[in-house]
Amino acid sequence: MSDVETIVRNALKSGKYYFGIRRTIKALKRGEAKAVVVSRNCPEEFLSEIKKFNVPVFVFNGTNMQLGEFCRKPFSISSMAILESVK
Repeated sequence: MSDVETIVRNALKSGKYYFGIRRTIKALKRGEAKAVVVSRNCPEEFLSEIKKFNVPVFVFNGTNMQLGEFCRKPFSISSMAILESVK
C-alpha cells in the first residue's frame, strides 16, 4: 500500500475530509485543509488552483473513478481535502 493510500484510509477512518473540487477549494480558502489528495487525471486548471495554497498535494495513482472506488463511493472523486495533519 502506498503512502497516499494510507493517507486516504486514515482520513476515511477519522471522517475529517471533504470530497470534490469545489469543497476542496472552499476548505483551502477557509484554512481548514491540511493536505489535498487528487486523482492522477484531475483537471489541470483545478490542480493549479489547489497548488496556489501552501498545503501538501498528494497524487493518487489512479483515475478519479478509481479514487472513488478506493473510497467505497458510487461516484468519481477528483480531489479530497484532508482536514487533519498528515503524518
